[in-house]
Parts: sequence; C-alpha cells; structure tokens
Amino acid sequence: MISQRRTLLQFLAASATVVAIPAFAQKAASLPVIDVYKSPSCGCCGAWIEHLQKNGFTVRAHNVDDTSTMRQKLRMPEKFGSCHTAKVGNYVLEGHVPASEVKRLLAERPAALGLAVPAMPVGSPGMEVASGRVDPYDVLLVQADGKSSVYRSYKGRS
Repeated sequence: MISQRRTLLQFLAASATVVAIPAFAQKAASLPVIDVYKSPSCGCCGAWIEHLQKNGFTVRAHNVDDTSTMRQKLRMPEKFGSCHTAKVGNYVLEGHVPASEVKRLLAERPAALGLAVPAMPVGSPGMEVASGRVDPYDVLLVQADGKSSVYRSYKGRS
C-alpha cells in the first residue's frame, strides 16, 4: 500500500514537471526580441545586454556611431539620454532599464513611448560595481509628448 502510494506520488510529481516545462518554455519564447543601438566600444551596454539575455530576452545588438541619432529616430527625448537606446515591440527603452520592468511594461501595455533610466546610475543592470554599491534611481515611464512619471523607484545601498 505504501509502495503504491509512493509510486503514485512520484508519477504525479513527474507529470507536473512535464506539464510545467512547456508552459515555461512557451512564456520565455513569447518575449519579443530587443534591438539595442549602442556604441561599439561601450562595455556597460554589453553588460546590460547580458542582463536581458539572462532574463529570457533575445537581443540583437547594433553598433552605431551616434546613439542620439537613434534616440531622435525613435522619438525618445534627449533629456532621457543614456549610453544606449533599444526598441522592444512598440516601446523604446533608454539606458539601463531592468529586465523586470521591461517584462512589466510588455505585460501591462501602457499607452506610452517607453521606459528610461537616465544618467547611467551605479548599480543599475550593466552598471554594477565590485563594491556592491547601488545608487538610488528611478525607472521613468515616458509619454509620447516627452512627459514622464516614475514607473518604479530603486533604493540605493552602499
């Protein structure tokens, strides 16, 4: 009786795992590609791309001579400028936006131009330092008219 119960429980656990794997794979596959426009010599842009990839995104990196040209083309106001500009679906991403906020943006689909993390804050994804220092920063939701609001605040730590 105990042996049959144990076998049944093992079967149920294995079945749940088999069902969960395709659901997880489908969710990861449903993330859109992110096109990143960056300077060819920028190391922190590469670190941000790795952060996105570790969080399930496929990224296409495009080296450009002048990221401000891409910002202008994608209508991201220069006041939000950072070291790279990206496009995901119908949204623009400027700077070191955490992957969790990109996923939230794609799930909530607000009427907006996109997200920005201006000024390359220390500790944001791609801007990590060995000391573990994290400066406080805001992820901004940028509207098509150039206005913004705080989408999420990140607290600092030293």
